[in-house]
Amino acid sequence: MSKQRAKLVVGNWKMHGRLAENATLLQAVAQGASALPGDLRVGVCVPSPYLAQAQSLLAGSRIVWGVQDVSAFTHGAYTGEVAAPMVVDFGASLAIVGHSERRAYHRESAELVAVKTQRVLEAGLTPIVCVGETLEEREAGATEQVVGTQLDEVLAKLSVQDAARIVVAYEPVWAIGTGKSATSEQAQAVHAFLRSRLAAKGAEVADVPLLYGGSVKPENAEELFRQPDIDGGLIGGASLKDQDFLAICKAAAAVVGVAG
Repeated sequence: MSKQRAKLVVGNWKMHGRLAENATLLQAVAQGASALPGDLRVGVCVPSPYLAQAQSLLAGSRIVWGVQDVSAFTHGAYTGEVAAPMVVDFGASLAIVGHSERRAYHRESAELVAVKTQRVLEAGLTPIVCVGETLEEREAGATEQVVGTQLDEVLAKLSVQDAARIVVAYEPVWAIGTGKSATSEQAQAVHAFLRSRLAAKGAEVADVPLLYGGSVKPENAEELFRQPDIDGGLIGGASLKDQDFLAICKAAAAVVGVAG
């Protein structure tokens, strides 16, 4: 029988948001999440200009907040960059690194993602390390090779103790923003592979949370979250609609309640 781990659901707003819209969304999510079971963790990763707003509206709630990227540097002449210690100043606890959009549009290498993961950990934040394959890579049978290499690059730079502090998100590139989603069986197979890679790093790393991110919707969330190695979701578009995001959180809570 598989081990039951606490579920984690994190919203990734990407480059969306305005002050008024954000306030409505954050307040609704914070209020709705207050009724969910205590063993479900919920977070939102907002555009960096809205960190102060997230801190103001979410402080004292059960929602944790963070950013969608950080610099590979801690300070210096790097115009436009946001350093991990700056994020900490706003009470944040999460930082996404290596999202497929960063890898594709900003040419971020696996080595750069690994360095950013180190900066996040050094600042005391929790990195959500994203891995995933393109449709071409999947059709070529290279899924495990691709995601394994992406994860191994990060793990190679971390001690066992630091590796145990990360979160990993599997996001099939072909399912992001397309409305398509991996079947629960497809997603579970990759998560099980990633779990084995984590376990090879050390026993303490085996239970690192593994999130699925790829067009998670209220309609498919519970089936995905019932899989033994899927510990929650990194939610894109649905996190911009409070009812959809809360429905996904409720699906995760339902799984925890049944399995627990």
